[in-house]
Amino acid sequence: MRKQIGLILGIFAAFAVQAQTTYKININKPENEILRGHLDLGGSNPAGEEISVNSYFIEKDSKPFFPVVGEFHYARFPEEYWEEEILKMKAGGINVIATYVFWNLHERQEGSFDWTGDLNLRKFVELTQKHKMYAIVRMGPFCHGEMRNGGIPDWLYGRAFEIRSNDPEYLAYVDILYGQIANQIEGLLFKDGGPVIGIQLENEYQHSAAPWEFDYPGSKDELTVADRDAALAHEQIAVTDGNNPWSEYGKEHMANLKAIVKKHGIDVPLYTATGWGNATIVEKGSIPVTAGYAYPFWADPSPSGFYLFKDIKHNPDYSPVSYDTELYPSISAEIGPGIQPKFSRRPIVPFESVNPLMVRIIGSGSNGIGYYMYHGGSTPAFDGKFYNEEVNGIPRVNYDFQAPIGQYGQVRYHFKHLRMLHQFLEVYGAKLAPMKTVLPETNAAISPNDSETLRYAVRSYGDSGFLFLINFQDHVDVKDIEEVNVEVVTNNETISFPANGSFNVPKAASAILPFNLDLGNTTLKSATVQPLTVLHGNNDYFLFSAIKGIEAELNFAPEARISKLQNAQVSKVGGMKSVTSKSDAPFSFTVNDVKILVLPHELAINAVKIGEELYVSEALILEDNNNLGFISRKENNRMHVFPERKRDFTLSNGNIKEEKTVFAGFNSYSITFKRIEPEISFEKVSPRKYTMQLNSDISLLNDVFVEADYVGDRALAFIDGKLITDHLYQERKWEIGLKNIATQLQDKKMVLIFHPMYSDYEYLKDLKNIPEFEDGKYLKIKGFKVVPEYKTTITYL
Repeated sequence: MRKQIGLILGIFAAFAVQAQTTYKININKPENEILRGHLDLGGSNPAGEEISVNSYFIEKDSKPFFPVVGEFHYARFPEEYWEEEILKMKAGGINVIATYVFWNLHERQEGSFDWTGDLNLRKFVELTQKHKMYAIVRMGPFCHGEMRNGGIPDWLYGRAFEIRSNDPEYLAYVDILYGQIANQIEGLLFKDGGPVIGIQLENEYQHSAAPWEFDYPGSKDELTVADRDAALAHEQIAVTDGNNPWSEYGKEHMANLKAIVKKHGIDVPLYTATGWGNATIVEKGSIPVTAGYAYPFWADPSPSGFYLFKDIKHNPDYSPVSYDTELYPSISAEIGPGIQPKFSRRPIVPFESVNPLMVRIIGSGSNGIGYYMYHGGSTPAFDGKFYNEEVNGIPRVNYDFQAPIGQYGQVRYHFKHLRMLHQFLEVYGAKLAPMKTVLPETNAAISPNDSETLRYAVRSYGDSGFLFLINFQDHVDVKDIEEVNVEVVTNNETISFPANGSFNVPKAASAILPFNLDLGNTTLKSATVQPLTVLHGNNDYFLFSAIKGIEAELNFAPEARISKLQNAQVSKVGGMKSVTSKSDAPFSFTVNDVKILVLPHELAINAVKIGEELYVSEALILEDNNNLGFISRKENNRMHVFPERKRDFTLSNGNIKEEKTVFAGFNSYSITFKRIEPEISFEKVSPRKYTMQLNSDISLLNDVFVEADYVGDRALAFIDGKLITDHLYQERKWEIGLKNIATQLQDKKMVLIFHPMYSDYEYLKDLKNIPEFEDGKYLKIKGFKVVPEYKTTITYL
């Protein structure tokens, strides 16, 4: 009987070994050779802080600085709410805000500049300074940004000279524009102690352009470029053949723009220029920033290469490029965490797709990330003219972009998922920046359609580093990858993930797993958890996040002293001491006097470091000097704070009560708001037209959202005949924020007009669920929902 049992166990063991797939990667490669002093970049401020650029990364005070850049267009959001939105971006882990200066908005009439209200660039930059964030001003003159003429004023069209050229008359207009911008940011540059560390010159020069709004339906687009560059110009980002007969002319133009900028005293450490698709840069005088859009509206839906690891420094996305990649760091400016729809195309970006995209980009060697857009908005209208890219079918007002923060400041799932990544970069970005990228030998054989092979890469320096994993691909149905093991071969040892056996990598998963990570008094040999942040104090607390669907383990040398276990257990695995959890709750322990806390994914995604404490809540918590903003769409909320200690809070609105601790080591609180039900009535006027009336004061709420649930082609909202916003259907509910228009609704109704979808529309290829058309069309208005948003200020007593 014993022999039979042994035989059966042996068969099962053999089967397990056969079922497991082991991936092996050797990181014994030369370290990066970093060049310094070859670029005309860098600068210092009155406090003696210095920013410089080498061939691999940006440095601040001779230490690596990892920029996390979020695009937010001040002109597309009400000025009175800028501050709250900047605080949201900071809470999301953004440390640099990038913003376009749209020339055609500021100089609508030649010679008359407007920098007031929502166009007050100076106030916007001052708010970034107030909240200790850096700024990059994208000066143009050409911007694109789905703006009318790409930001070029209409009145430049009918001139004898050519725009975006070295014609002296054109450069004279640019000189005036740059001088105006210089006045707005005077005293706010890094050299003055201000937040402006960077300037972008032009945009996609000799690569991309926008259609002039002087085109006609059905005509070939005339693009906003000089005639000589027309053959090089694309309406959006594209891969080119790398052939540019006007390259020298383009380099001269970019150098001219930088000279004009510096003539006006705009001397900053960082000058950037878009480098993708063979665009022209300022040679050795600008950082060629990169891009990546997995769900573009300008190409048919198909699997992209953006979820395949690569050496992104030497082989940038949208290659070939015009510059020597050995000389510049790989830093992105336009990674798409969303995308803007246009009438003929409605790509839908799954929110769970964004974090794997960023993990791939960082794991491929990028030393700075930039999101376009990180924060959506509304394109303004002036004097009855819409400033959207109307000829290309872009919504007239709505510029939500499916961004992590939406058109009205709505915080979405990918905001929280990315916040985890950004907190990791805040702590470990300086360690990561000098690390080389190592790809497995099998990497080149993986195609975008391959959903069975594990996608991974390593960034390392010496024997320590991070293992990057993703299991996602755009436009492909991915499944869990089961029973995998990854072996990282260093100079001294082979490190296995997990330490013994295998794990499954769930679909849409992404992870950054450390090995030989220095934690002060101890070394984390390997782990299947992702570093989250560090709380500093008498003894630092190292925080990690478990990966959903992967068992959490942290492995240490056999001589490590492990104690003070909470919901944790220790076992010997593969010659190491391995710590795992006893349940799905947080677990903590001390190793060689180093304190460690591991959060399950469901808590980590709702966690934010504020000061030297960790706050966990489904609500949005904002740090505002000595106070905390607390924003929620729920009346009843929970908040957990780590580490546990005595705190006295007071609220400006609502009630807070300390409760029995939910998780060991945390304080737990309930935060409740008095229920407010805004009185909003809807009336059906016709099968496709409704009116909405606001019958109550909503000033006690942070905002009120109206959700329109419909299936159709598009919808528009009007007040007194004026278009307030619009929406192109994308299989998601249409949200309208009311706080900015509440005064208009006091004595006027909003009119909502819906249009049917037709069976021959091109964008149907973007939709997952196509309705059953009747007589070739379909429109169904399912209903409306009113969602109040509460806010309070939490203050320490």
